Amino acid sequence: MRCPSCGEIDSKVVDSRPSEDGSTIRRRRECLRCGRRFTTYERLGENPLVVLKSDGTSEVYHRDKLLRGLFTACAKRHISPEELDALVDDVETELRNKGFAQVHSNELGDMALQRLKKLDDVAYIRFASVYRDFQTVDEFAAAIKKM
Repeated sequence: MRCPSCGEIDSKVVDSRPSEDGSTIRRRRECLRCGRRFTTYERLGENPLVVLKSDGTSEVYHRDKLLRGLFTACAKRHISPEELDALVDDVETELRNKGFAQVHSNELGDMALQRLKKLDDVAYIRFASVYRDFQTVDEFAAAIKKM
């Protein structure tokens, strides 16, 4: 694992803990060159999940893409990165437990929205506005009324 500060390949594991559900191992590492500490996560390698997009194309699921969207929706809200990681872990676990090899993008978005609504209403509306492609104020108002 490369150090995010200096790019050094060598690091040592300072602390290692399993996640609550046992599907991930969190490791705190320290760079042997610059001394910076950083966190890595180890997950079981599995067959890739394919996302079927609304335009008919498909792409391999990327956890980081979903996390980026959630981080954007949660900007300046009191939601920790760990809570968002747990949210995405929960979505991925549900998909794997159901045995899905493919998922429609709208299903994936709905799963994330369902969990985000439990964390923060404002972040929920922000994420929904992009995911559902709101075009008018009336669409925002309708989404708020449904809450």
